[in-house]
Amino acid sequence: MAGGVALNCVMNARIRDSGLFESVWVQPAAGDAGTALGAALWVDAEKRRVEHGIDAENRNTHTRWQMDHANLGPGYGDDEIEQLLRWSKLPYRKLDDVAEQTAALLADDRIIGWFQGRMEFGPRALGARSILASPINPDMQARLNELKDREDFRPVAPAVLEERLDDWFESAQAQPSAPFMLFIYDVKPGRAERIPAACHVDGTARVQTVNRASNPRYYELLQAFERRTGVPVLINTSFNSRGQPIVCSPRDAIEAFYSTPLDALVIGSFLLQKAA
Repeated sequence: MAGGVALNCVMNARIRDSGLFESVWVQPAAGDAGTALGAALWVDAEKRRVEHGIDAENRNTHTRWQMDHANLGPGYGDDEIEQLLRWSKLPYRKLDDVAEQTAALLADDRIIGWFQGRMEFGPRALGARSILASPINPDMQARLNELKDREDFRPVAPAVLEERLDDWFESAQAQPSAPFMLFIYDVKPGRAERIPAACHVDGTARVQTVNRASNPRYYELLQAFERRTGVPVLINTSFNSRGQPIVCSPRDAIEAFYSTPLDALVIGSFLLQKAA
C-alpha cells in the first residue's frame, strides 16, 4: 500500500489482522515523496525492457526488487564529522565501542541523539537520525514529549531486535518484521510493565523491528542494551525539534543537540555530552 493514508499504523494493523491478505507491505515513504521512488523504478523497468528486448507483459518478472531498508539518503563518514567538530571547537571524544558505550548511557536514563550512516527515506526515523531512550522508566515518555514540545498523550515508538519481536509483542506470527514502523502490535501480557514508556494507553505500540543486515550498528546497540537491562527494546523518535525537519547533516545534528535538552549526541563514532 502507498499514499498518505497508508501511514495510518492502526489501519494497517487492522488490514493485516483481517485475514483478507496473505501479507501486507507498506511503502515507507507512503506519502507524496514516494513518487520519487516509483518514478525511479519505472525508469529502471523501462530501460531493462528496452535493453533486453523484454515485452511489456513480461517485464515485471525481470525487474523484481525488494525494499529491505530505507537508508537511501545522504551519509557522512567519521572524517567529515570530525572535521566539523574540530572546526566548531566542540569538546568530543571518539568511542572505542559505540554500541556498548551508548548502551551504558541509555541504561542510565540519558536521552541520546543518534546520527549514523545514510539518512532514512520517508517520514519515519528508523535508527539513522533518531532520538533514543530507555523504555524502562515510565517517566521517559513525558520527558521525550517535553523535549519535542508536543502533547503529553503522544506515544513514542519502540524499536526491538527482530528475533525478539515474538517474545514481546502479539501478531508477530502474522507479521514477523516491521522495519518501517508502520504497524501497531499489542504488547504481550507481562511485558508492558517492563517497557511502560513505549506502550500506548490502549496497550499497543508502533513497533520497528531491527536486523543486523539493514542497520548493523543500531542492531548492536539494541543487543548491548539487552545485555545490560534484559530488555531488547529502545524508544525511537525522530531527531528534530518541534516545527523542524528531521536532521540530515552533521551540522543539523549539532544544532539540534545544543538547542534541545538532549543529554548526549552520538554522531558517527564520536560522543558529545552536556554537563550533568
